[in-house]
Amino acid sequence: MSGPLDGRLAVVTGAFGRLGPVWCRALLEAGADVLAVDLAGQALPDDLRAWERNGRLTAATADVRRRDELEAVLNAHQKRVGAPHILVNNAGIDQPPGKAAGTTLEHVPFDEFMRVLEVNVAGAFCATQVFGGPMAAAGRGSIINVGSLYASVSPDARFYDHIDVVPPFLKPPAYGASKAALANLTKYFATHWGPSGVRVNTLSPGGVLGGQDPEFRRKFTARVPLGRMAEHSDLTGPLLFLASDASSYVTGSEIRVDGGFCAW
Repeated sequence: MSGPLDGRLAVVTGAFGRLGPVWCRALLEAGADVLAVDLAGQALPDDLRAWERNGRLTAATADVRRRDELEAVLNAHQKRVGAPHILVNNAGIDQPPGKAAGTTLEHVPFDEFMRVLEVNVAGAFCATQVFGGPMAAAGRGSIINVGSLYASVSPDARFYDHIDVVPPFLKPPAYGASKAALANLTKYFATHWGPSGVRVNTLSPGGVLGGQDPEFRRKFTARVPLGRMAEHSDLTGPLLFLASDASSYVTGSEIRVDGGFCAW
């Protein structure tokens, strides 16, 4: 049975992190071949190994901040498969709540702040240049930048005040700033590459269920009109909409998949 992405090549950065495998599986099941890019030492999830064995998924190593490494990945595969059709800029740094003590806002290390911006914004910029350039030359393609509801609102510190650490857990201030910058970068590329047939959009998930403690889930879901956190299956439909021809007249947009969080 054919899928909406048959015959297309999708590149996914940060492919083996928390959400990377979700995007890879959805694209593969929709018919695309996937070039999965991540740092050295990141393990391929077991359920994706079958796709690798049958040649539908290819794992590659690169740091999104290193243009030379990304170009090496592209050059190694472009002769065989041509220019990518889809790019999912997923690589990023986040800090989920944990038991480790953090720092106070006035003492957040500058280097730590900059590292988040380097990966989440500059890394996406670099990957878009390298993989999006051939798309523009080919006159087609869809670039999907993975954003966050925190591109639009500030994290609520009360979600974390039950965590027994000193200083209290602090969601990194650079995370939301980086995702807001990424949403604007989306619009920049969308307007410049629109005449070349390349669509560029942001997909911004809300809170995604993933082992959070019960008290955090209670507080968070009380703030969500739909009354729950997102499941992985909630994210794949919007991804495939943006990746496929179903969104052929959609560019420069941000699609929030947040259960209505930002409506309040």
